[in-house]
Amino acid sequence: MDTAGGMDWQARQLKGKIFTVRYVDSSGQIHWEGTGIALIPGVDQYEVIGE
Repeated sequence: MDTAGGMDWQARQLKGKIFTVRYVDSSGQIHWEGTGIALIPGVDQYEVIGE
């Protein structure tokens, strides 16, 4: 995730964790279970490891 130069504490705490995708919204943001935040394709880095 983009940590905004280390300023985004949520992104720092979630780095390296594995989550299950809950849904992709109409703007393409990827939401996952248990966090309340979303990945933004093209901004945040992520890896799909299974289906």
